[in-house]
Amino acid sequence: MSGRPILATQAMRAAEQAAIDGGTPIETLMERAGAALAEAIIRYAGPQPTLLLCGPGNNGGDGYVAARHLAGRGVPVRVAAIAEPTTDAAKAARAAYEGAVEPLGDSMAPAKVMVDCLFGTGLKRPLDGDVHAQLVRLGEAAGLRIACDLPSGVDSDSGALFGPVPNFDMTVAFGALKPAHRLMPAMPACGRVVLADIGIDTGTDWVEIGPPQLPGLDPAGHKYTRGLVHCLAGKMPGAIALAAMAAARSGAGYVRISTSRPIDGLPAAIAQIDTADMSDERIGCILVGSGMGDIPQVLTLALTSKAPKVIDADGIGALGEPERLKGQNAIITPHAGEFETLFGTLPGNKVEQALEASRRSGAVVIYKGPDTLVASPDGRAGFAPPAPAWLASAGTGDVLAGIAAAMVARGLPAFEAACASVWLHGRAGELAGPHMVADDLAAAIPSALDLL
Repeated sequence: MSGRPILATQAMRAAEQAAIDGGTPIETLMERAGAALAEAIIRYAGPQPTLLLCGPGNNGGDGYVAARHLAGRGVPVRVAAIAEPTTDAAKAARAAYEGAVEPLGDSMAPAKVMVDCLFGTGLKRPLDGDVHAQLVRLGEAAGLRIACDLPSGVDSDSGALFGPVPNFDMTVAFGALKPAHRLMPAMPACGRVVLADIGIDTGTDWVEIGPPQLPGLDPAGHKYTRGLVHCLAGKMPGAIALAAMAAARSGAGYVRISTSRPIDGLPAAIAQIDTADMSDERIGCILVGSGMGDIPQVLTLALTSKAPKVIDADGIGALGEPERLKGQNAIITPHAGEFETLFGTLPGNKVEQALEASRRSGAVVIYKGPDTLVASPDGRAGFAPPAPAWLASAGTGDVLAGIAAAMVARGLPAFEAACASVWLHGRAGELAGPHMVADDLAAAIPSALDLL
């Protein structure tokens, strides 16, 4: 699966140590990071007066390197520090910077561009009061705010905030993104996140979800080889209709709905039948739960099939226990409330919870929210790129379930299908616009597919 790598703190330190053990000094890694930060600042902000706030650790060392590169390219640069460097690499970077270093305090004048190099991924406590006050003051006065690797005051692994954190326009990540770049509540504070290659091996099972690679169409294919999605209706026909429409728009060769009552408004291409033969070997994916209501027999019927399945909404609530999903080759799509109903209160941050839920159930979990995650039983995780806030409206989850079912029916493995559906869902939301309803979202799926 394509996408930018994401590393938690411990994994990032291990990757850096592996590079050092392989012959790349930490000073070289710092030089690459600082040079990349300077390049990003110039490309984003131009040669505007720039103030870098440096901490005592290696994050501050990156700032000193960036200041040296910026000064060398004619950018008016000032550096403020909260303390002298404490690591050998940061001390060397400070010594190589020939400009003045001022103490961070009330007398420090703001600049057009403020760069936060105070603390990086290792911070586990709130900023000191005076430091936080200066960061906020200088950030509010700046025209642009840029963070070095991560805004100070953010927990790298969970995305938690240790206190109020200014919203940055851009964050420059080194080597890999960190979970906090794509987790709430930190994600909005990071702004645009760019990734700088500093020459470390970031082989990881965690990625930011990128554009999917979908199977091409077989010139000799037919509707069943392109994928049959079989939807099971329940009490609320509108929800399953949205899901079926999304599946059809996502490239399934054939979509049909088992329903005892005709559903108005569906295209003629979506078949409505009053039978539900779950032994049909042509089924590429069963979609159940959208609009099911309190008819648990519908879920039980789906679970009798050997076909892969996507279980959404009421189907998740009707499971009762996650062990029912073992051996089902299933994708489930819970939001936070549905997640807790099925799995209880799990320890850890959202990533750890999603992975534990996936291991416990054997299913791929799309843990929905403004920071949607996809978790696989084998430990892989996909982090959704930022999606439009207007997706938080009725019916959009049904559309996501329909896209996922189509991706499975088209032949993608469950984890890849789930990630593809999350990406397409977000891009369709962007194309549908802020005044969309879920019907518009389904209609925008073909345009999102055209982006691939």
